[in-house]
Amino acid sequence: MQTERELREQLRTIDHKSYPLYKSLKGSYRFPKYILSIDHVQGDPFAAPSDVRVTIDAAKGGFPAFAMKDALARRALADELLRGFASQINRFTFKAKGSGKSGLISVTRCGQEVLDRTACQISETEITVRFAVGFPANGRTINARELDKILFDFLPQCVEQAFFYRNLDADRIREAVELAEDQQAIRNQLDVHGLVAFVANGSILPRESGVSARPMKQSVAFVSPESLQVTLQLPHKGSITGMGIPKGITLIVGGGYHGKSTLLNALELGVYDHIAGDGREYVIADETAIKLRSEDGRFIKNADISMFINDLPNGRDTHDFSTADASGSTSQAAGIVEGIEAGSRLFLLDEDTSATNFMVRDAFMQQVVSPDQEPITPFLSRARDLYEQAGISTILVAGSSGAFFHIADTVIQMDRYVPLDITAKAKALCAQFPVSAERARPFAMPVSRRIMEKDQNATSPRRDYRSGEVKKGAPERLKVKTLGVDGFALGKQNVDLRYIEQLVDGEQTAALGLLLKYAVEHLVDGRRTIPQVVAILEDKLEKEGMQFLAGGGQISGGYAIPRVQEIYSCFNRYRV
Repeated sequence: MQTERELREQLRTIDHKSYPLYKSLKGSYRFPKYILSIDHVQGDPFAAPSDVRVTIDAAKGGFPAFAMKDALARRALADELLRGFASQINRFTFKAKGSGKSGLISVTRCGQEVLDRTACQISETEITVRFAVGFPANGRTINARELDKILFDFLPQCVEQAFFYRNLDADRIREAVELAEDQQAIRNQLDVHGLVAFVANGSILPRESGVSARPMKQSVAFVSPESLQVTLQLPHKGSITGMGIPKGITLIVGGGYHGKSTLLNALELGVYDHIAGDGREYVIADETAIKLRSEDGRFIKNADISMFINDLPNGRDTHDFSTADASGSTSQAAGIVEGIEAGSRLFLLDEDTSATNFMVRDAFMQQVVSPDQEPITPFLSRARDLYEQAGISTILVAGSSGAFFHIADTVIQMDRYVPLDITAKAKALCAQFPVSAERARPFAMPVSRRIMEKDQNATSPRRDYRSGEVKKGAPERLKVKTLGVDGFALGKQNVDLRYIEQLVDGEQTAALGLLLKYAVEHLVDGRRTIPQVVAILEDKLEKEGMQFLAGGGQISGGYAIPRVQEIYSCFNRYRV
């Protein structure tokens, strides 16, 4: 390892020379309070900026034991430190001048959720922060004096103010860690109380706008109906009271714009911890919960959808069903069986984003089209089986069909964002408005048969770009290009994740791209099923974090570990 003095001397040596000489700086350098590592150097000033890493000895950081005691506390601490570091470097980005991306200093900008990110990771022994720097240039000539400013002036100030406990707000650090522990305590108590979700009194559920996840100002605070109130004991906040949603089938109803979908959205994001001030800090759902919807045109391969669809007119086998262009009902059936495969214990559905013919068939339609002519067993006829035989609860938002009242264990009406427990009233009305129950086939758990394969069109043989000659040998490595939160390109194929509604950050999508790339390159062998591949990835993520995806190098910032449910959803949409 070299010293900071040697780095400075190298900068003087390459100043005003050709930009590619910046690559000679790659390596690690010992500074008085941390180690600076230059992991990747951009090819020119207009390319993606260089990857830089700072490692701080945890003991020198001086953080108290409560903030370092376990993985949960360290994740909360890392999130808080990362937000502070982003604020610090924002003061200096582009203060160093030059062409292209010269002077850019950037790091992950965190949202309302607390995620396990590669941008800042804390172990028992060290704190690591990863960020990007645009190495300065005049044209395509090295401007080492400006990089000297970044590395020896701006960066030391940012690191000092963001990663040493003595310079931080001790109350904010304690609040972040204690909030994370309280949120986990709620999760741990859900099953004990027979619940799948909890919404604390005083929570602010509406968001500022369609493009902002911050809480809406002057909105109605949540207050639980008395009949659904539950009081939990938290290690730091003490007693907390709110609405407990019990296991089973819960129906959320109400007029338009009264808060039905707002409540469901808060619950679907209750699988994540939220920062203080978000308004949903104490809105907690079963960590395996999955939001389901129809996806016209999605890819399905080797899915056992026989629980919902049988006896197709063309005679196709729905125990092992494949299509490149699914209908809304078929896609939703596949989403449910894939959710079962992913280990979900709670399904979240909104009638507005579901296929109508998949959800329910009313009495009139049953008379017009007899059951022996209808291949679809509606969700209405399966929800009870899913709970009683598979242990999977359902929370469903409905606004048009009264048939759902007949299967609900709990009915919540949203009235101007105020929840009312109308279960007794609904059950009384059910007796007055009976429905013609459709007899479903015997329930059987779906069986996964999908074996992952390599995309033969994803890569091409290596080509000598001087001669144009195609050379034999190994194909080019797959490349991942992230397309925001909504998906990514792997090689020549786009993986569409627009309808995976619990993806909240583009860094999760970027991580899914790397995970799929690793699986295709190292695990797909024509024999392993998706559950087998995902199990291997889960084990590696638990033991190594995302470092194993770096191919022997250093993982960069810009990735957040997704849940296993999103990994399954991603892999099942890979079109091979």
